[in-house]
Amino acid sequence: MNLFLKTKDHAVTGEAFELYHDAELDMLITRPQPKELDQYYKSENYISHTDANRTVTEKIYQIVKRISLLLKVRLINKYVEEEKTLLDVGAGTGDFLAVAKQKGWTVFGIEPNWHARGKASEKEVNLSSELESVMNRKYEVITLWHVLEHLADLENQILKMSSLLEDNGTMVIAVPNYKSYDAKHYKEYWAAYDVPRHLWHFSQASIQRLFSKYQMEVVSTKPLFFDSFYVSLLSEKYKESKLGFFKGIFRGLVSNCFALFSKEYSSLIYIVKKA
Repeated sequence: MNLFLKTKDHAVTGEAFELYHDAELDMLITRPQPKELDQYYKSENYISHTDANRTVTEKIYQIVKRISLLLKVRLINKYVEEEKTLLDVGAGTGDFLAVAKQKGWTVFGIEPNWHARGKASEKEVNLSSELESVMNRKYEVITLWHVLEHLADLENQILKMSSLLEDNGTMVIAVPNYKSYDAKHYKEYWAAYDVPRHLWHFSQASIQRLFSKYQMEVVSTKPLFFDSFYVSLLSEKYKESKLGFFKGIFRGLVSNCFALFSKEYSSLIYIVKKA
């Protein structure tokens, strides 16, 4: 593997990390990968484990999240016929499952972080701490919204999740795309590298190659238009830019415009089914 980029944990510790390119999978791998990752999530700034609404970036995140939740439920509704059983891996504070539950889904969720599970329980969404606790049944839909990049035992976790799908079931996976315009523009400051919490960094080819090893195939990809704006705003913050808000909005817009032709959006949703 060749060194692709040197970066650091901009969000929590400031520690240095390196990204190496796996040519076989066309995937970037974070090195080193800390054995104890919990400490890197212990921050009020780690937004998916809180419902924070203090800064401009957090306010934008919460507004966009409310819109995105409805769009996500509308998306998964396309992939069920009768039994609407949903497993959300990395459920955070439970907002997606809460909305899905309101729309008639039978919901289950996994979230390792105890603080996030506590927030979810306040919304009447009960989450388990590990995948093994929900392996007693099959699911029509399994979702991972910006979670696959966090999974330490990646290939074993994919194998387990594929075994939990109904034969006609669907996995819906959203991950950042390191081949997007904003990734290339911000380089070591690109917020979606988010080392070391993000252990893996995917391209479209890497998702296809990775899941084909488990007799699964990508049947469709969809863009996450909002992500380029949020990631660009956060990247400008890490650069300590003057007029960072305006620069972030501009770069997010430019990224989406480039992606209209290249199809390399800042983040992509992959619809994956058993081959």
